Amino acid sequence: MVYLNRIYTRTGDDGTTGLGDGTRVPKTHPRIVAYGSIDELNAVIGVALLANLPGWIAEHLKQIQNDLFDLGADLCVPESDQAPEHPPLRATAAQTERLEHWIDAANERLKPLTSFILPGGNAGAAHLHHARTVCRRTEIEVLKLSEFESINCQVPMYLNRLSDLLFVLARVANDDGTRDVLWMPGKFRDEASPQA
Repeated sequence: MVYLNRIYTRTGDDGTTGLGDGTRVPKTHPRIVAYGSIDELNAVIGVALLANLPGWIAEHLKQIQNDLFDLGADLCVPESDQAPEHPPLRATAAQTERLEHWIDAANERLKPLTSFILPGGNAGAAHLHHARTVCRRTEIEVLKLSEFESINCQVPMYLNRLSDLLFVLARVANDDGTRDVLWMPGKFRDEASPQA
């Protein structure tokens, strides 16, 4: 149970913050950047939920928002060889597998792509594409952390799968891909600039 009775504590005024195990690190530490990016992704998904998406997509996104807090909590407590008094919350393979089931089900609605697609079509799809790009960057931040600190491998796996799901859901939001905006390589490359 989380209990917050104060919003400001002044303990971070020196540029440090506390991890879930009580240690303090600079706010610029890769671990803070990684789970801060997860927080940003969660906020972007919150904006997508305002875009009048189909109900089942909205329900998936709400579950994903809760999962993202799990991932943030996971990264907030560094892994340790010592058994903690209270086991930390860790992301699980089952959470990633659920995303895979959702990808497979949503993809059955779509025709195969003949080109890459541009972010857009309608507002819901654009917001989901935005979330997808933030998810990819978040995955990179988590992988950067893993280069020099041990992390739960399920965290980057979940993010990798989530970016795929957000791509597929963006296509579904575009009337099952019929409103996707296709990339046409080089189409405007040789077009002259209009005269002022």
